[in-house]
Amino acid sequence: MSPPLSFPGRHHSSVARIKMTDLHKKFCSRLGVESMVNKHKPWIETSYHGVITENTDVVLLDPPLVALDKDAPIPYAGEICAFNIHGLEAPFEAVVLNGTSGEGQLRARGLVDCELQKEYTFIIQAHDCGSGPGGTEGKKSHKAVVHIQVNDVNEFAPVFRETQYRAAVTEGKIYDSILQVEATDQDCSPQYSQICNYQITTTNTPFAIDRNGNIRNTEKLIYDRQQQYEIQVTAWDCGQKRASHSVPVRIDVKPVCKPGWQGWNKRVDYEPGTGSKQLFPKMHLETCGGPLSSVRTTVELQTSHIGKGCDRETYSEKSLQKLCGASSGSTDLLPAPSAATNWTASLVTDSGRDSDLIFRFDGRQAAKIPDWVVPQNLTDQFTIATWMKHGPSIGLRAEKETLLCNSDKTEMNRHHYSLYVHNCRLVFLLRRDFTQVDTFRPAEFHWKLEQICDKEWHYYVINVEFPVVTLYVDGVTFDPYLVTDDWPIHPSQIDVQLTVGACWQGGEVTKPRFTQYFRGSLSGLTIRPGKIESQKVISCLQACKEGLDINSLESLDKNIKFHFNPAQSILVMEGEDLENMNAAVRKVSYINSRQFPTPGIRRLHISTDVQCFGEDTCITIPDIDAVVMVSQPSEPRITISGVERLNRPASDLRVPGGVALFQDLHIISTVTRADTTTHHTARRPGVLEEIIHNLDYCDILVLGEELRPDQESLQLQRSVLLGKHLDATNSTSGMSIYGVDSMSNYEQVIRQVCYYNWQPGLLTERRFRLTCSELNGRYTSNEFNLEVSVLHSSEAGEQVNHMVAPPQYMQVVHHPSMIHDLYPSVPSAATVVIVMCIAALVVVVVLGIYRIHLTHQQEVKLAETSKEEDVTWDDSALTITVNPMEVGGEEEEEDDEEGEEDEDDEEDDDITSAESDDSEEEVDVQLPRMQRQSKKDQSWDKATISY
Repeated sequence: MSPPLSFPGRHHSSVARIKMTDLHKKFCSRLGVESMVNKHKPWIETSYHGVITENTDVVLLDPPLVALDKDAPIPYAGEICAFNIHGLEAPFEAVVLNGTSGEGQLRARGLVDCELQKEYTFIIQAHDCGSGPGGTEGKKSHKAVVHIQVNDVNEFAPVFRETQYRAAVTEGKIYDSILQVEATDQDCSPQYSQICNYQITTTNTPFAIDRNGNIRNTEKLIYDRQQQYEIQVTAWDCGQKRASHSVPVRIDVKPVCKPGWQGWNKRVDYEPGTGSKQLFPKMHLETCGGPLSSVRTTVELQTSHIGKGCDRETYSEKSLQKLCGASSGSTDLLPAPSAATNWTASLVTDSGRDSDLIFRFDGRQAAKIPDWVVPQNLTDQFTIATWMKHGPSIGLRAEKETLLCNSDKTEMNRHHYSLYVHNCRLVFLLRRDFTQVDTFRPAEFHWKLEQICDKEWHYYVINVEFPVVTLYVDGVTFDPYLVTDDWPIHPSQIDVQLTVGACWQGGEVTKPRFTQYFRGSLSGLTIRPGKIESQKVISCLQACKEGLDINSLESLDKNIKFHFNPAQSILVMEGEDLENMNAAVRKVSYINSRQFPTPGIRRLHISTDVQCFGEDTCITIPDIDAVVMVSQPSEPRITISGVERLNRPASDLRVPGGVALFQDLHIISTVTRADTTTHHTARRPGVLEEIIHNLDYCDILVLGEELRPDQESLQLQRSVLLGKHLDATNSTSGMSIYGVDSMSNYEQVIRQVCYYNWQPGLLTERRFRLTCSELNGRYTSNEFNLEVSVLHSSEAGEQVNHMVAPPQYMQVVHHPSMIHDLYPSVPSAATVVIVMCIAALVVVVVLGIYRIHLTHQQEVKLAETSKEEDVTWDDSALTITVNPMEVGGEEEEEDDEEGEEDEDDEEDDDITSAESDDSEEEVDVQLPRMQRQSKKDQSWDKATISY
């Protein structure tokens, strides 16, 4: 038998337990078993929660740390030898207090600090003693989670964030909060780290402090009595530990002052062409020393009295569309009154200034658009655009006010499409025909906007992509708030009438009349079938050329927030720092990018809101009003110069392409600048200075009898216009080249205008007048007159061409110099010889008439031969213009000559019509009328004009 096992260091709790162990050993010894097998592993709780106070080492666990083993009371196998802790850098250890009972204790290896770490979590595991004292073949319990919380000790005192505090107040006011002091505590627990109370330790002061550290005055402070107060403030945490050091607070008392903007001028002069100019270079905001949390300033530029709401380009609507890249094919329904566009003659116009054409409707006026002007091919895509200024309607149940209406001309009263205003709502009506659609479809689109009745100018664009209709107002899109459906219109043979300013009621009444009159102002009303405008083009068409700006934006403080409205007439700036706001407001500038801006006053209005600490509003900043005075720009003087007379043989006029009229043309513009170089001397009137600017049209007018389309025309190759913002119209009265482009481009195009006459007959001369304009007639050039003399004698033509000048196609002819050149050696005393020469010349002329009659037959035959040989000409520019309104009056000639010329005309007409079909790509079909009315009322041919 093996000797009985001994357990040194063990303490038995009872005698009964010792006896049972001895009996067990004796029983095992009798059976011959040396040791029992370690069948079970120890058992502990699954989790423990403990608390330890910082700066101590004992952990109080719940439940207590006890391990049990089912192998007990077997020695070693039923005893607990150790507790192991698993955790990264856990500053704790577990010790076994009693191996037999499994009791243990959790301790800190060092002092724990709550400020460093408030909680710990780790794993603990129990081990039995296995089969021997060394714990060999021992078993481990499952792993249990231990959560330890470190209890705080109030070891830190409150500390103020600032070493001192300073504020300023205005005398005579009671403040809810002058300033706020703040202290912190480094303890980890809420109980000891929170500040529960502040106290002013200085006695007999007119101040109080609340639990949040807000200092207020308890009575009104008087500057004359005391200008500064210094008080001491201390703090307590919630553990009633006082701050080790008090903080000084200095409060300055300021005398009463008037807050507001200072250092600004009521008038700012602006010179055209100077770019961006600062409005308030020395302005600053006086707040009387009060602490501000934020400042919000609004600068408003008021330009509603300038043009259509602001300074915009005053080119014609057609030129503006060309300049902005709009799609071609638009129809101007409100053009300037002229012989060709006479339907607007009865309307009241208000050109205002700068040739900005405006039509005013007072509820009694309307215009019928001629049928030949009305677009006939409206599809599912088209655009309607207009400028409109409109106020509230009269009466509670106001009638519809029609801008544009397309209705039955007779018999019935159906509206096919219309645009009208009703109770400050904009409504667009579009009734489709049964031929287009036969179902219930959208027909009326309603918009309710403030802009419709605010009595200000706005730019309205309606893009139709049926069934979707989009409204743009000043470049901003608006969807209709209401869309109503309707059945399509039944087809009929009734003609329709397009009207502006009212709607035509041709049926269902005793007498056809206008109804639903419009009250307001319109300008630039256009309709473009087949296409819709892009947002970029719409923004360009309504863009303001003047507005507010920020000078040196890159130097603006990043904490300043600013915002412009789309027109850049309102600028809002906001910031928290007063000095930064002052610097930002000083950068506000006015800019006008027009070369020739509209002169006059622009009003400025500046309003400011101030926020103070602890209050919604603290001081009131008075609004200020100023003006920007835009000076009158120096008016340009546009001068056209060049050869004023051409002598050309008749054969040159018949050459394909004709004769270039203005090959030596020059267009310049000058302004008169004040002479600032002379001092203390007599003032000089000014110095001429050449400038560069755009033109928007040049007109070539035929003086005298209009062109006879059966034998003469003005021609211009279409390719000359490529790459330029230019277009042209042509008629028997002349040619108009229009579009916003440079003077040099106009020069290039006009130099290519040719006069072609394939039957000069007895034509002796043709006279033309060229005028150019900038800003739709605001500035016009001189009238440049050109006289083309046709020479019918080949000898005389050769003599003149050799005697006068060698330039190609053009010659300068001055009668006195010509006589001097022809007779350079005639002495002044040879009067008798001259008389004899004149007599001889008369004889020669009589004989020459007979010779001309004979040679004319040969010239006609030669012309026919040349036409047959040159049938392969590039005649894309060949133009035959027929004016059905013109009463032809040919000079009487001999019967045989007249018959031959008629045959030539028929051949020419055949060739022209055949070849024009082959050159469609180079032919542009334009409305053949001049945009402006010449001194003589001209009748423009409505037929298709090619050039």
